[in-house]
Amino acid sequence: MSDLHPVRRALLSVSDKTGLIELGEALAARGVDLLSTGGSAKALREAGLTVRDVAEVTEFPEMMDGRVKTLHPRIHGGLLALRDAPEHTAAMETHGIPGIDLLVVNLYPFEETVAKGADYDTCIENIDIGGPAMIRAAAKNHGFVSVVTDVADYPALLSELEANDGATTYAFRQKLAQVAYARTGAYDAAVSTWMAGALGDNTPRRRVFAGTLAQDLRYGENPHQAAAFYRDGSGRPGVATATQHQGKELSYNNINDTDAAFELVSEFLPGDGPACAIIKHANPCGVAKGSTLTEAYRKAFDCDRTSAFGGIVALNMKLDVETAQAISEIFTEVVIAPGADDAAREVFARKKNLRLLTTDGLANAAEPGVAFRQVSGGILVQDKDNGRITADDLKVVTKRQPTEAEIADLLFAWTVAKHVKSNAIVYVKDGATVGVGAGQMSRVDSAMIAAKKSERMAEALGLDAPLTKGSAVASDAFFPFPDGLMEAAAAGATTVIQPGGSMRDNEVIAAADEAGLAMVFTGMRHFRH
Repeated sequence: MSDLHPVRRALLSVSDKTGLIELGEALAARGVDLLSTGGSAKALREAGLTVRDVAEVTEFPEMMDGRVKTLHPRIHGGLLALRDAPEHTAAMETHGIPGIDLLVVNLYPFEETVAKGADYDTCIENIDIGGPAMIRAAAKNHGFVSVVTDVADYPALLSELEANDGATTYAFRQKLAQVAYARTGAYDAAVSTWMAGALGDNTPRRRVFAGTLAQDLRYGENPHQAAAFYRDGSGRPGVATATQHQGKELSYNNINDTDAAFELVSEFLPGDGPACAIIKHANPCGVAKGSTLTEAYRKAFDCDRTSAFGGIVALNMKLDVETAQAISEIFTEVVIAPGADDAAREVFARKKNLRLLTTDGLANAAEPGVAFRQVSGGILVQDKDNGRITADDLKVVTKRQPTEAEIADLLFAWTVAKHVKSNAIVYVKDGATVGVGAGQMSRVDSAMIAAKKSERMAEALGLDAPLTKGSAVASDAFFPFPDGLMEAAAAGATTVIQPGGSMRDNEVIAAADEAGLAMVFTGMRHFRH
């Protein structure tokens, strides 16, 4: 096997015909014989190119609605034959097998078909068989065959042929082979994952996760860690699909925090009114609703102005100029929103280090999905936490009933607590967080930290008392003892929302009654580790 191998014959069979004609013309100009099938052959002929049908080579017509056309020894022999093995070349000559030096294939659009919500039979018909078989054969024989599976690689192929007088190098073919196997692997993963879902199998024996490179990152969480960002192909609105309008490339931590911010703010639909979430290190440092987007931002900012510096701001509505001006008053890493006015973008254009992302929609917080996390030697998989409650789901367990205003704040606090690292304590007043305690080993400590932050903000804002006075407080899991509850009461909370379910619920309820609190149970927990 030599390093350079000339491309004399190419088989082109593609579903996505973007760039096909230009590629065919460039190959034909180099004297490359073109083989093709079905719609690809028709498109090439209509462009005036000479194309030989695969059916002429196999001496079998396409059959069974196109299911069988390339699954034939004269095709796979042409892809798999070792050109420097005498017995292989003899077999090719004996059986009339033409050598294929270049395979260009992209697969039936299975992922797109599923994404459109097609029925079971339609999805099945969009599972490609011949394409993956040819791709794998060509990739295995990359010592002699170049295989291209992505339209984005057409320019690189043509540049390689230009640089090597119509040949490709072994290193180039190796790289193409790796891309090809990754493509068929991702394709099979999409099929198996979809089929498991169609069968209602939440724990299939084997599970595969696949992604497409979106961005090489400068580094990971820390400079000594290499990192990259991949899209999963779901099309879910968020940081992976957003348009970046300005600012330097997002870092690993930017992406992680921006995702956390956008997933939180997506809990609040535009019909619920303007909402803003400010995130630092994947935890909310301020979340609020307001009559305007600017009011929502300022209320969120006033929860913890210190932590908001250098944070991520997520909005549930189109960014307007007034809100952009308010955000611009301090250093902000990233702003993400469904859209942005031209005037708002002009304001941000003066902030060169600020990244602005628009998503053309909110993520569906109620949408089912899968979350996974790597552990040593394995992967943990679970349903995404899309659990939600309404006022009708609440069980009042104390003598005092919460008021309607308190219930609104309880539900808001509960929604935010879902996005705070456990142990999570969230104080809310008038539709805005006024204290957030996150990630402590003790629920008591989380309650104390959140209250202390609120005291500091009261001093900074010149208030007579912390905003936790008269607030609603949410705990992501039950209070195992009355101590955490009493810490919240000491901070001024008057009403409490928690899952319930502790062995000492009666003690906690009694303590709440004694303190004059109103408390509701949800029956649902929101651990976030």
